[in-house]
Formats: sequence, C-alpha cells, structure tokens
Amino acid sequence: MCDRIPLMTPDETPDSATAGVNPFTGTDVANILREQRWLAREPSPEQLAWCDHAALILGPHVRDRDAFRGLLSLIFHYDTAEILARTETHAVLSRYAARDVLRQLALLLLDGTPLTSDRFKEIIAALKDGLDIRGRELFHPIRLALAGRAGEGELDRVILLLDEAAELPFAVPAKPARQRILEFCASTD
Repeated sequence: MCDRIPLMTPDETPDSATAGVNPFTGTDVANILREQRWLAREPSPEQLAWCDHAALILGPHVRDRDAFRGLLSLIFHYDTAEILARTETHAVLSRYAARDVLRQLALLLLDGTPLTSDRFKEIIAALKDGLDIRGRELFHPIRLALAGRAGEGELDRVILLLDEAAELPFAVPAKPARQRILEFCASTD
C-alpha cells in the first residue's frame, strides 16, 4: 500500500495517530530525558538536535506526555530477556515467516551502515522483495526486535532514532539497531 516508512506504514490507519498536530518540542523531549535520568547534564548541541528530531517525528503520533515518555523509553531501555518473557512476543514469533524476517533483517543490519530513514526504506524494500510478505507479518517482527514491542507505525519512528541516539553520550546509552538485532537473534535461537 504505502512504501514511505516515516509517514505511514501499511498496517497503520489515519485514526491510529493523532491528526498530525505536534504539541511537543525538543525542550519537552530534553525535560523527559532529564526526568528519567537518561540525560545527566545540560544537553550538548548534538543532543538538543536529537531531541528536536525526536519531537518532530514522534510528537504527532502520541496523545499525551505519558505516551511520549513511553516511546522514548523504548530507545533507552532494551532488555531481550524482558521482551522474550512477554506473551505478545511469542504470538508475533509464531506468525508466518516471522523468523525469516528476523534472519534477513539481521543480515541486512550486520553491515554496520547507520539505520537512517533511507536505509530503513531500503531494508523494508529488500525484505518485501526477498520474502514476498507485507503488513503485520513483516513489520511486527521488525518492530519487536528493534523497538522491543510489536505495534503500529510510531514504533518505526522509534527505530529511526536508535542509531542517532546511540552515537550520543546520554546518561543511559541507547543500543543501536545492529546490537539489538544481534541480541534478539542470539536469544531466540
């Protein structure tokens, strides 16, 4: 249906996000990071730029500050054992081709190329072409392995922030996409 990943994914409906209004700013993101102790001191210019980017791509897709904090927590807290302990995880992994998606995703992320929006689009296109699957069978395993939970398109936006956050000196280091998929696959095999 739609191949423009940062805007809307095939299993996302217009009603699944707020009407595109963004009540959040980079300052709001920095304040949440401070409250959660993910940011220990005054943010650097690079951290402020990341906060602005996070507000820009996540803000329109959350209904309130708690939901925003929940999405940000997916960037700074990733525990494979916790993820695998959830019933939802096993439901996703039992779906058609889920493990094939994860294996191919891992191979595509192993090259170490930073996961940017363009790179994510390339990966999705390669997975669609190589596995001939679409929708939740494709996106839910990706979101589960990289964001830590299956769900809608706002998780794709979380994924797009991972590698950028991992490069910055936050008080709690963010794990990049490559490390997350390696940990996830190592724990599921």
